[in-house]
Amino acid sequence: MAEIIEILSVALLEQERQHVADLKHLARSLKLEFGWHYLLDLTWILSQLEEIRGKRIMDAGAGVGVMQWYLAQQGAEVLSVDRESRAHLSDRFRRRYQVKGLRSEDLLPVDQGQAPLTARTTKSFKKKALSFVDIGMDIVARGFPKPADDKQGWVTIYNQDLKELVDIQDDTLDAVVAVSALEHNAPNDLSKVVAELMRVLKPGGLLLATLGAAKEQDWFHEPSQGWCYSEGSLRRAFGFPQEVPTNYGQFDELFEQLRNCDELRDNLARFYFRSGDNGMPWGIWDPQYQPVGVCTIKRHA
Repeated sequence: MAEIIEILSVALLEQERQHVADLKHLARSLKLEFGWHYLLDLTWILSQLEEIRGKRIMDAGAGVGVMQWYLAQQGAEVLSVDRESRAHLSDRFRRRYQVKGLRSEDLLPVDQGQAPLTARTTKSFKKKALSFVDIGMDIVARGFPKPADDKQGWVTIYNQDLKELVDIQDDTLDAVVAVSALEHNAPNDLSKVVAELMRVLKPGGLLLATLGAAKEQDWFHEPSQGWCYSEGSLRRAFGFPQEVPTNYGQFDELFEQLRNCDELRDNLARFYFRSGDNGMPWGIWDPQYQPVGVCTIKRHA
């Protein structure tokens, strides 16, 4: 695995057809819909992950999205982090997967009712958080136990800002994935988020993130409330020297292919047609940015 900054080519959808089919099937079964480019993002990240089963992986900015459930289904122990609360996570996820909270306030018991998901803050909760600890030869987490069987992993909910992962110890995760999540941090905060995600990775662990790409200078996409980043900004935020390869030189060519991608255009999620405050306002196919994937590796001390 090599470090890279890679604008995502729609050719991936054909090259990784099995991943695409599996993701679509899982989303349908969970009654979830993809963001307009998320199928491409998810496919790229999965194509970069060499192993999943038995690995401890954070889904950073997970919400209730597909990635965490896919990883758990493949046998990973998933730490699902989002700044918005999932304390009232729907029982349709709880029935199918082994789900719990890292802290008692992160996932309330089902019998307390299934209120709608909100941006409810966790600041009012006072109970002491659980943290990752080493137990003998097996690194596990209190509140993040081993799966009941060897086929399906866990999803552990942790409602927290990505800049302040105070309940996760250094060097405890095999990989961190972030599907179109990091761009919702201001440019001045991006490097702080990256540093925090790298802190919790084990040496040799991967950080795989997709963000919005900007050709020349950073700009803010108002409808989706996300930043698009230039090659230079990504290099600075992720600490990449110039020798780390990129395909930003193919920016226009790849963007044109994206605009002409029938698979993405013809399968827009229904929620786009109900609002102008999203990545594809009112369901009108008119991509204003394209996704870029970043792979970085935590170096050994």
